[in-house]
Amino acid sequence: MPDFSKTFGKYEALVSEVDKIFLGVQNAHPGCVRCQIHCSDCCHAVFDLTLVEAAYINYQFMRAFSEKEREPILTRAETVDRQYYRIKRRLQKMHIDQGKSPDEVLLTLSQERVRCPLLNEEDLCALYESRPITCRVYGIPTSIGGKPHICKHANFQEGVAYPTVNLDKMNDRLFELSKDLLQEIGSKNQKMCLSLVPPSVALVTQYNDKYFGIE
Repeated sequence: MPDFSKTFGKYEALVSEVDKIFLGVQNAHPGCVRCQIHCSDCCHAVFDLTLVEAAYINYQFMRAFSEKEREPILTRAETVDRQYYRIKRRLQKMHIDQGKSPDEVLLTLSQERVRCPLLNEEDLCALYESRPITCRVYGIPTSIGGKPHICKHANFQEGVAYPTVNLDKMNDRLFELSKDLLQEIGSKNQKMCLSLVPPSVALVTQYNDKYFGIE
């Protein structure tokens, strides 16, 4: 893997910022945030990672586990990836063949459940300290495309104003970091900064010079 240390440092600073936001909401509304050990609702959500997050997860995964320890996780990742493919094909048909609106497609997507390959047998994240930003904000109010989202286990009340993380703005910052990552390693394929992949793909991908088109 190329040297991403500078961009990874920026990403970790953003992660720290996000963690402070989560703790701020949790401290201000302790009865509303219901996150606890062994609760894995967010570990079954269907979502994609930006390039910088995917490369970071892959890097930490390779560091944290031996080749033998990675094998069962990668096997699960390949199974999950096939599930993601079937879901996205079905949603594509909903939109193109059935004429469903983007909002209807997104609603269906939000209801899909796929077990993250990093979720172990004890319902704990095997890479918790390096988990993506989506996982870090799941238990507090968020919005994307102007639509609010609250974890079904949370106790936030409808009609009450709470601090909310705008995931569209957060993704803009992640896309910028992805652009920084490509510039840092000298990749000419700058369009890759807009790529999105599920966590399962991030684990099985080899983020090497060939992948980034570096001669």
